[in-house]
Amino acid sequence: MLPASHWRYERHMINKGMDRKKGKVRAVEQQKLTIWTNAKLPVDAADHLASHVSPHRLVFACETNSLNLVASPPDPMLAEADIAFGQPDADQIRQLPNLKWIHLTTAGYTPYDREDLRAELRSRDASLTTSSGVYDEPCAQHVLAMMLAFARQLPQSHATQISDRSWPAAERRHRSFLLNGQTAILCGFGEIAIRLCELLSPFRMKLFGTRRNVLGNEPIQMVAPSELADILSVSDHVINVLPANATTTDYFDSDRLKAIKRGAYFYNIGRGVTVDQDALRLALESGALAGAYLDVMTPEPLPTDHALWRTTNCVITPHTAGGFESEMMGLVEHFLDNLSRFTTNTPLLNRVI
Repeated sequence: MLPASHWRYERHMINKGMDRKKGKVRAVEQQKLTIWTNAKLPVDAADHLASHVSPHRLVFACETNSLNLVASPPDPMLAEADIAFGQPDADQIRQLPNLKWIHLTTAGYTPYDREDLRAELRSRDASLTTSSGVYDEPCAQHVLAMMLAFARQLPQSHATQISDRSWPAAERRHRSFLLNGQTAILCGFGEIAIRLCELLSPFRMKLFGTRRNVLGNEPIQMVAPSELADILSVSDHVINVLPANATTTDYFDSDRLKAIKRGAYFYNIGRGVTVDQDALRLALESGALAGAYLDVMTPEPLPTDHALWRTTNCVITPHTAGGFESEMMGLVEHFLDNLSRFTTNTPLLNRVI
C-alpha cells in the first residue's frame, strides 16, 4: 500500500492541474504575455512548459543553464519580457519597467535581496517569487536523513566498511541514540524548517526556531536574539537554514559555535557564508561538537584539498539537499501554478516582494 503522503501529493498535483486549466481559460481572455527563461530544462519539462504557457509567448535567454543556481548574465531577450522564469540578472531587472513578475528557480533569493531592487519592484507593483514550495520537502527529508544517520551511527559504520572492516558492535550500540525527546533549534524558519518540524513531530522533540520577522503563527516557539545562547546551550541539534545576507554572514562564528551544547550536532543547508568554517572545524576536532553535516560550503565546489574534507565527523554532500528525480518538472509545475495565479489576480505562492 502506498503511504498517505503519496496520495496527498497526487491529490495536490491533480488540484493544481484543475486550477491551472480554469486559470488558462480565463487567461485566454487577457493580454498575451511574453515569458523569458534562462532555464535549460530536460526535454520533457521543456515541452511541458511550452505547451502549458499558451496563449502566452515563451522566449529563451541567449545563454541558458542547466543548474538553476546559476544566474544569467544581462540578456537582450529579457527586455522583451513581462515575466521572468529562472535566474535573471538583478541589475538588469531594475532597468526593465515592463517586467511585472520574476519567478526564481531557487528557494533562496540572495542576489535579489537588495533594498534598491525591492524599492524598484514596489514602485511599479511588480512581484518576486521563489520556488521554495518545490524544495521544502527534499531539503527537510535530507536533514532528517542525516539526523537519523548520526543517531544510528551510519557514517561511522560506513567508515569502518571502507577501512579496516572491524566489528565494533558493542561500541556502536552504546553510541547510538534516539531522537525522541531531544532538543533542536532551527535557525531560519521558512518553508523548509516548517516542513522539517512536521517530519520531526513523531519523535516528540523539543523544537525552537529563529527568524528575521516573527509572524506569531509559527508552530514552534520562536527564540529572541537575547535568548539564543541559552537555547544553543541545551540543543542536541543545531540546524542552520539561514539565507545569505548582510546580517547572516558568519552568523555561526566562534562565539556562537562555542555556545552550542557540548556533544551536539550541527547541520547547514542554508548558505556556506553563514558559518565560520575554520571555527567549525576546530569545534569538531576538539570534540566540542559530535558531528556536522554540511550541504552548503564556501566556496562551492569545495576545493579537493580543503581541510573540511578531512575533518573528524564532518559529512559533506555537494549542495544536493534540494535535488530529486523530478526536480525540473517540479519547478515547471510550480511556475505554471503561479502563472495561473498571476493571470487571474490570485495571490502568488512563495512571494517575497
